[in-house]
Amino acid sequence: MKITIPTLAFMKITILTVGKLGRMVEAQLAVDYASRATASGRALALGPVDILEVEARKPGKAAEAEVLRPHLEGAYVVACDEHGKAWKSRAFADHLARLRDDGNRRVVFLIGGADGLDPSILSAANETMAFGVQTWPHALARAMLAEQIYRAATILSGSPYHRD
Repeated sequence: MKITIPTLAFMKITILTVGKLGRMVEAQLAVDYASRATASGRALALGPVDILEVEARKPGKAAEAEVLRPHLEGAYVVACDEHGKAWKSRAFADHLARLRDDGNRRVVFLIGGADGLDPSILSAANETMAFGVQTWPHALARAMLAEQIYRAATILSGSPYHRD
């Protein structure tokens, strides 16, 4: 008798942001954590983790929504918004695993411009998440999100990186 163990299909994770950071320290930190998350998540079918920056040709949330929208097709969308759910790290890790196990092949985390995300994008998102009650610079929010995705991968792999 042959026993087959189901294999998980990879769930690609994209951090989609409005604005380009260039060579800022925060940008390098976000890229570092995204790379770590990709490496740690490989055995867990999480990743790769990419950071995609877009810029609108005109100012305003509506123009930003237009450049974000094409990247959302077929994805499970998590909009980062101050009114969203704040996840504890272990719960966030479990949530990512559940999204993967439910068959989502692409998860896109959205970080809007300085004025936040357009209402049309917020209403199209599957869920919203917050980084807590403080206001954070968008450049730092990218690094924080990439770190939390990396932390989620280490939690799910049983690594001692995370301590409760």
